Amino acid sequence: MENTTIQLTPVDINERKNINIRPGNTVRVHLKIKEKDKTRIQVFTGLVLAVKHGKETGGTFTVRRVVSGVGVEKIFPIYSPSIAKIEIVKYSKVRRSKLYYIREKVAREIRRKMRKMVNLPAVSLDEESVEEEPEEIVEEIQGVEIENTPEENIEEKEKGKQTEEIEEKEEETKTEKV
Repeated sequence: MENTTIQLTPVDINERKNINIRPGNTVRVHLKIKEKDKTRIQVFTGLVLAVKHGKETGGTFTVRRVVSGVGVEKIFPIYSPSIAKIEIVKYSKVRRSKLYYIREKVAREIRRKMRKMVNLPAVSLDEESVEEEPEEIVEEIQGVEIENTPEENIEEKEKGKQTEEIEEKEEETKTEKV
Protein backbone atom coordinates (compact mmCIF):
# COMPACT_ATOMS: atom_id res chain seq x y z
CA MET A 1 0.00 0.00 0.00
CA GLU A 2 1.33 3.44 -0.96
CA ASN A 3 1.67 6.31 1.46
CA THR A 4 -0.27 9.26 0.12
CA THR A 5 -0.57 12.52 1.93
CA ILE A 6 -3.27 14.99 1.28
CA GLN A 7 -2.17 18.58 1.65
CA LEU A 8 -5.10 20.70 2.80
CA THR A 9 -3.17 23.97 3.01
CA PRO A 10 -0.28 25.50 1.07
CA VAL A 11 1.42 26.38 4.37
CA ASP A 12 4.42 24.36 5.52
CA ILE A 13 3.03 23.44 8.95
CA ASN A 14 6.30 22.06 10.35
CA GLU A 15 8.11 25.29 9.44
CA ARG A 16 5.47 27.43 11.19
CA LYS A 17 5.56 25.19 14.30
CA ASN A 18 9.30 25.79 14.63
CA ILE A 19 8.95 29.59 14.61
CA ASN A 20 9.39 30.71 18.19
CA ILE A 21 6.85 33.54 18.38
CA ARG A 22 6.67 34.86 21.95
CA PRO A 23 5.25 38.01 23.56
CA GLY A 24 7.79 40.82 23.52
CA ASN A 25 9.35 39.81 20.21
CA THR A 26 9.40 42.25 17.33
CA VAL A 27 8.02 40.44 14.31
CA ARG A 28 7.87 41.20 10.58
CA VAL A 29 4.83 39.52 8.98
CA HIS A 30 4.68 39.34 5.17
CA LEU A 31 1.02 39.30 4.09
CA LYS A 32 -0.25 38.32 0.66
CA ILE A 33 -2.83 40.85 -0.45
CA LYS A 34 -4.90 40.26 -3.55
CA GLU A 35 -6.13 43.36 -5.37
CA LYS A 36 -8.26 42.57 -8.42
CA ASP A 37 -6.08 40.14 -10.40
CA LYS A 38 -2.71 41.11 -8.85
CA THR A 39 -1.17 39.76 -5.67
CA ARG A 40 1.32 41.81 -3.68
CA ILE A 41 3.10 41.38 -0.36
CA GLN A 42 2.59 43.89 2.44
CA VAL A 43 4.92 43.87 5.45
CA PHE A 44 3.54 44.52 8.95
CA THR A 45 6.24 44.99 11.58
CA GLY A 46 5.41 45.32 15.26
CA LEU A 47 5.54 44.04 18.82
CA VAL A 48 3.91 40.71 19.68
CA LEU A 49 1.44 41.39 22.51
CA ALA A 50 -0.04 37.92 22.88
CA VAL A 51 0.13 34.37 21.57
CA LYS A 52 -3.06 32.39 22.04
CA HIS A 53 -3.68 28.64 21.72
CA GLY A 54 0.00 27.86 21.22
CA LYS A 55 1.01 25.91 18.12
CA GLU A 56 -2.32 24.15 17.53
CA THR A 57 -4.37 24.70 14.38
CA GLY A 58 -6.39 27.60 15.80
CA GLY A 59 -3.36 29.40 17.24
CA THR A 60 -3.10 33.17 16.79
CA PHE A 61 -0.72 35.96 17.68
CA THR A 62 -1.44 39.67 18.12
CA VAL A 63 0.97 42.25 16.70
CA ARG A 64 0.88 45.98 17.54
CA ARG A 65 2.58 48.92 15.88
CA VAL A 66 2.10 52.68 15.88
CA VAL A 67 1.35 54.17 12.47
CA SER A 68 1.41 57.99 12.26
CA GLY A 69 0.51 58.35 15.93
CA VAL A 70 -2.27 55.74 15.95
CA GLY A 71 -1.82 52.29 17.48
CA VAL A 72 -2.76 49.47 15.07
CA GLU A 73 -3.18 45.89 16.22
CA LYS A 74 -3.66 42.88 13.98
CA ILE A 75 -4.43 39.31 14.96
CA PHE A 76 -2.82 36.73 12.69
CA PRO A 77 -3.58 33.00 12.56
CA ILE A 78 -0.26 31.14 12.72
CA TYR A 79 -1.11 28.76 9.88
CA SER A 80 -2.88 31.27 7.62
CA PRO A 81 -2.17 30.78 3.91
CA SER A 82 -2.35 34.57 3.44
CA ILE A 83 0.90 34.91 5.43
CA ALA A 84 3.87 34.44 3.12
CA LYS A 85 6.59 34.63 5.76
CA ILE A 86 7.09 35.44 9.45
CA GLU A 87 10.44 36.88 10.51
CA ILE A 88 11.51 37.55 14.08
CA VAL A 89 13.43 40.83 14.02
CA LYS A 90 14.22 41.17 17.73
CA TYR A 91 13.92 38.99 20.80
CA SER A 92 13.00 40.63 24.11
CA LYS A 93 12.69 39.16 27.58
CA VAL A 94 9.36 39.97 29.22
CA ARG A 95 7.76 38.76 32.43
CA ARG A 96 4.18 38.58 31.19
CA SER A 97 2.39 36.25 28.80
CA LYS A 98 0.10 39.05 27.55
CA LEU A 99 1.48 42.56 27.08
CA TYR A 100 -1.81 44.46 26.89
CA TYR A 101 -0.49 47.06 29.35
CA ILE A 102 1.64 48.47 26.52
CA ARG A 103 -1.49 50.20 25.17
CA GLU A 104 -1.92 52.29 28.32
CA LYS A 105 1.81 52.86 28.67
CA VAL A 106 2.00 54.48 25.26
CA ALA A 107 -1.06 56.63 26.00
CA ARG A 108 0.52 57.77 29.27
CA GLU A 109 3.73 58.79 27.48
CA ILE A 110 1.76 60.80 24.94
CA ARG A 111 -0.17 62.58 27.70
CA ARG A 112 3.10 63.39 29.45
CA LYS A 113 4.49 64.93 26.26
CA MET A 114 1.28 66.91 25.76
CA ARG A 115 1.59 68.39 29.27
CA LYS A 116 5.00 69.77 28.34
CA MET A 117 3.48 71.40 25.25
CA VAL A 118 1.13 73.57 27.35
CA ASN A 119 3.15 76.77 26.86
CA LEU A 120 3.13 76.79 23.07
CA PRO A 121 2.52 80.15 21.45
CA ALA A 122 -0.92 80.61 19.93
CA VAL A 123 -1.05 79.55 16.29
CA SER A 124 -3.40 81.64 14.21
CA LEU A 125 -5.50 79.69 11.76
CA ASP A 126 -5.67 81.98 8.76
CA GLU A 127 -6.81 80.89 5.29
CA GLU A 128 -3.34 79.66 4.29
CA SER A 129 -2.91 77.34 7.27
CA VAL A 130 -6.44 75.97 6.89
CA GLU A 131 -5.57 74.83 3.38
CA GLU A 132 -2.55 72.94 4.75
CA GLU A 133 -2.90 69.36 5.85
CA PRO A 134 -3.40 68.86 9.63
CA GLU A 135 -0.12 66.92 9.77
CA GLU A 136 1.77 69.99 8.50
CA ILE A 137 0.20 72.14 11.22
CA VAL A 138 1.20 69.60 13.87
CA GLU A 139 4.75 69.59 12.50
CA GLU A 140 4.81 73.40 12.73
CA ILE A 141 3.65 73.27 16.34
CA GLN A 142 6.10 70.51 17.23
CA GLY A 143 8.93 72.47 15.60
CA VAL A 144 8.45 75.36 18.05
CA GLU A 145 10.80 75.13 21.00
CA ILE A 146 9.26 75.49 24.41
CA GLU A 147 11.00 78.24 26.34
CA ASN A 148 9.72 77.59 29.86
CA THR A 149 7.59 75.08 31.66
CA PRO A 150 4.71 76.43 33.81
CA GLU A 151 6.78 75.90 36.96
CA GLU A 152 9.65 77.95 35.52
CA ASN A 153 7.24 80.74 34.60
CA ILE A 154 5.95 80.90 38.19
CA GLU A 155 9.51 80.96 39.52
CA GLU A 156 10.44 83.81 37.15
CA LYS A 157 7.38 85.85 38.21
CA GLU A 158 8.31 85.39 41.87
CA LYS A 159 11.90 86.43 41.16
CA GLY A 160 10.63 89.46 39.27
CA LYS A 161 8.45 90.48 42.24
CA GLN A 162 11.37 90.04 44.62
CA THR A 163 13.69 92.17 42.49
CA GLU A 164 11.01 94.88 42.19
CA GLU A 165 10.62 94.91 45.99
CA ILE A 166 14.38 95.18 46.45
CA GLU A 167 14.60 98.06 43.96
CA GLU A 168 11.72 99.88 45.73
CA LYS A 169 13.46 99.50 49.09
CA GLU A 170 16.71 100.86 47.62
CA GLU A 171 14.87 103.87 46.19
CA GLU A 172 13.21 104.51 49.58
CA THR A 173 16.55 104.42 51.38
CA LYS A 174 18.03 106.82 48.81
CA THR A 175 15.15 109.29 49.27
CA GLU A 176 15.45 109.03 53.08
CA LYS A 177 19.16 109.83 52.97
CA VAL A 178 18.54 112.95 50.89
